[in-house]
Formats: sequence, structure tokens, C-alpha cells
Amino acid sequence: MLKQYFKRIGAKRMVIMLLGNVFLGMGVSIFKLSEMGTDPFSGMVMALAEVLGIGYPVFLILVNLVLLFVEVKFGREMIGAGTVVNACLLGYIVTSFYTIWVRMFGGVPQNFAVRLALVCIAIIVMSFGVSMYQTADVGVAPWDSLSLILIKRHHKLPYFGYRIIGDAIAALVCWFAGGIVGIGTAVCAFGLGPFISFFDTHFSKKLVEK
Repeated sequence: MLKQYFKRIGAKRMVIMLLGNVFLGMGVSIFKLSEMGTDPFSGMVMALAEVLGIGYPVFLILVNLVLLFVEVKFGREMIGAGTVVNACLLGYIVTSFYTIWVRMFGGVPQNFAVRLALVCIAIIVMSFGVSMYQTADVGVAPWDSLSLILIKRHHKLPYFGYRIIGDAIAALVCWFAGGIVGIGTAVCAFGLGPFISFFDTHFSKKLVEK
């Protein structure tokens, strides 16, 4: 069954999905390095992991397992190889890149201009990763599936409306848990769309269609 699944989706889409997760994790790690906030979900998980004294990668897997249960029950058709990779490996990718950046910079940068530049770089890198990951279309991440499940079962709001509500709740939990909610958080919640669309049109879709 697994052999048939991987044969159906093809090696190219698998590679694109894997690279997308690598760039996504790299983007999150750069946001974290800036200390100006990252995407609301990552920020929430990082803050709660810190409070509970659990490593971020391990806690992310635990949270994703809970969300995966919801996805299995209400959106099983959204589950694929990309779901598993994102749920299990993204935290380790983020942590690995963050360790590299800290060593390169000799610590967390304190200069505001450098930190702001890091946010700008993170936007591009993360958008590129999300574009590749989503365009590969081999499974939806557990957190991303929630908005899709809600719009499928309740048509009161568009996808963007449910996504904003979810991100707002995650940002609030992050803030109450002592995490960083800042420019990076706002950018991720409201500003990634145009960048992702740009990479979809000019790179990711062309790569998949070749």
C-alpha cells in the first residue's frame, strides 16, 4: 500500500515537499533568531515548551499528535507523507538551523537593524518553503488542516477568517506563556500570503509541472 502511494505521488513531489519543509524550518529558525516573533503556532509551541521544560522538537511532535487525531477524524483525506514529515521533523529542522545561526553570530544579535533584516530574510525563506511544501500537495500539516476542516464543516467564514482566528488564539497563548509576540508574528499572520503566491506562480508550480 505504501509502495503504491509513493509511486502515485512520485519522487519529484516528495523531494519538493522535503525541501519545502527544510526551507520552512530555516525560516522559522531565522524568525526565532531575530527575537521579534515568529509564526503564531511556532511561537505558541516554543513558549509552552519553555514553560513545561520540554524540548521544542519533542513538544511540537506531542502537539501535532493531538492535532493529527483531529485531522484523522475529520479530514483524513488531507493526510499524506507531508503531514508526517512536517509533524515529526520540522521541530528538529528549526532547532538545527537555530544552533547554526547562533554559532555563526556568536549569540543572538542585539542590534535592532540586524534583527529587522533577519525578519525580512525570514519572510522570504519561510514563504519559499511554504510554497514548495503546499504545491507538492502530498499532505497537509496538522495545524494547517484545522482551518480547512472548519471551512469544510462550517461555511460561516472563509478559510482566511478561520486561519486568522486560529493564529490569534495561538498568538494569545504564546503571549500569556511568556513567548515573543512582535513584528515577526504580525508579518506571519497577515503578510506571508503575497510572498507565497509569488513563489507559487514563478517557481513552485513550474517546478512541479516540469
